[in-house]
Amino acid sequence: MITPVANLEPVQLSGTVVQRATLHNEDFVRQLGIRDGDNVWVEKGGEIIPKIVGKEDSGGGRVNSEEWRFITHCPECGAELVRVEGEAAWRCPNENGCPPQQKGKLEHYVSRKAMNIDGLGEETIDLLWERGLVRDVADLYELRESDLSELEGFGQKSAHRILDGIEASKQVPWERVLFAIGIRMVGETTAKKIAKRFRSLQELQWATVEQLTGVEDVGGQIAANIVTFFEREDNLRLMSRLEQAGLQMASAAEETETVSEKLAGMSIVISGVFEKHTRDEYKAMIEHNGGRNVGSISKKTSFVLAGDNMGPEKRKKAEALGIKLMSEEEFLLLVEN
Repeated sequence: MITPVANLEPVQLSGTVVQRATLHNEDFVRQLGIRDGDNVWVEKGGEIIPKIVGKEDSGGGRVNSEEWRFITHCPECGAELVRVEGEAAWRCPNENGCPPQQKGKLEHYVSRKAMNIDGLGEETIDLLWERGLVRDVADLYELRESDLSELEGFGQKSAHRILDGIEASKQVPWERVLFAIGIRMVGETTAKKIAKRFRSLQELQWATVEQLTGVEDVGGQIAANIVTFFEREDNLRLMSRLEQAGLQMASAAEETETVSEKLAGMSIVISGVFEKHTRDEYKAMIEHNGGRNVGSISKKTSFVLAGDNMGPEKRKKAEALGIKLMSEEEFLLLVEN
């Protein structure tokens, strides 16, 4: 997404010197009528984020006669920008060839909730990119110890840690692989629901928009993004390389099996720290017993599985709405049989 930014003459504001502020998108700039050289009003949203709220047209306001024009091509790769109907943002469509997008996909892929590859942070990915060692996520599975140990600040121990993490990622379940590959608008929860309906890469890549919108919380735009992803030859080659590397491209039977319907129709929030099982294990138990994991408390929440150090705001909201707080022991008694 191409975001215009205002470069300002430095000004002291709420304890810091402000020199830049986002202009959000082309429509925002046109609505305010901002041009180069204008004097603008700036405030801090929530006392933190600088934002422009208007321009000064009287007195000292300097108005440039030349209308500001939004750029037409990506400043990084030169691709012609596109704007989807109904959206305010201009985007670079070259998602597999634009360097910041490619590096962003790599950072997302290795993140904790995706493939959880230890040791591969933003700086390391930048180093690998500069050396020409990676250009997409499949390249990670071709890295050797010598590639990593030669990087600045890296030794044999660091190289082993990364290679071990890459190897361990081959056991990450299909639902997280689907989230990790970075299809636009397919988040962690949506990927899980899609993987439950389409239990393998082969099933998903032939899915139609109509079939996809039959999945809970998958609307027309998400379905179209998935279909478009699998229509591209470069994406198909990428998925084939990942499959050949040994990743899990199908759900194991036990991952999708419903053990019981004890939690059928229930929306459950998990909050806090637990002793007997991890949060991910409790999420799986809820799904295997017919329940639904949700991230925030509302009137529709059936109960909160509450561990130690539960978030105070969640506790306060649950109490205000009269939502039951269920302990770890109570939950296990509920589902153990």
